[in-house]
Amino acid sequence: MDYHNPVLLKETVDGLDIRPDGIYVDVTFGGGGHSKEILKRLDERGKLFAFDQDQDAQGNILEDNRFVLIPENFRYVKRFLRLHGLRKVDGILGDFGVSSHQFDVAERGFSTRFESDLDMRMNQNDALSAYHVVNDYEEEDLRRVFWQYGELRNAPKLARAILGSREKEVIKTSEQLKEVLRMFLPKHKEHKILAQIYQAIRIEVNQEIEALKEFLTQTEQLLETGGRLSLISYHSLEDRLVKRYIRNGLFEGEPEKDMYGNFEVPFKKIGKLIIPSQEEINSNNRARSAKLRIAQRL
Repeated sequence: MDYHNPVLLKETVDGLDIRPDGIYVDVTFGGGGHSKEILKRLDERGKLFAFDQDQDAQGNILEDNRFVLIPENFRYVKRFLRLHGLRKVDGILGDFGVSSHQFDVAERGFSTRFESDLDMRMNQNDALSAYHVVNDYEEEDLRRVFWQYGELRNAPKLARAILGSREKEVIKTSEQLKEVLRMFLPKHKEHKILAQIYQAIRIEVNQEIEALKEFLTQTEQLLETGGRLSLISYHSLEDRLVKRYIRNGLFEGEPEKDMYGNFEVPFKKIGKLIIPSQEEINSNNRARSAKLRIAQRL
């Protein structure tokens, strides 16, 4: 089994408009699919730095003297590139969300398909897990998680059901959680709603929205003028942030205008939104919700 089948491989790497002697960053290394493709396009002067906080990804390290894997969360991208003597790079690639490998390893707890302990940590050294969210969060916090990150209209009812159940016994496994929420999972929508519930808990556990925002705001300072961002998102919460940041350099509101009345923004959008072909979706189901946005530093 492949560790991870890279989505929109050619399109994402094409989006970087690679210079053979350039310095590039893959902030979501995973199985190394995108990184391998970048290295193919670099000559001996080029360099590639990759980030991945998941210990499992260390097993995919590429034996290439142009390549460095940094085992950290991409929210710290600027700090760790500086430790390697880098202040500016020519392109940054990100393929967000959960890798196929993380979904397919049952005990990691990411997939609705398997029974497992409640975990969902991308970095297995982190203290906060799905177990703590489900068993320790106050009702108000659970409501926020389900509403903000799962976009679930019945967030208050889900939170109350969890609170009522855990007063009787601790909720340790995915099957127990499903049983607690069974009344909210109608047969024809069970998988969809469960996926939203899992997504909400997973985003909270891994602070995915905060990490994405922190990462995006650093790209402005890291990229050389003319450098490229090539970013794949898998759900509307991520894609909205990426889209707004590329358009305005902000997550909310409008950018300031210069003395001539023009908006001052750090990036320009390159091309249109790219989504996978039906052929790619047929061969890799994970690609179905992928959205690729490309931008250039002004």
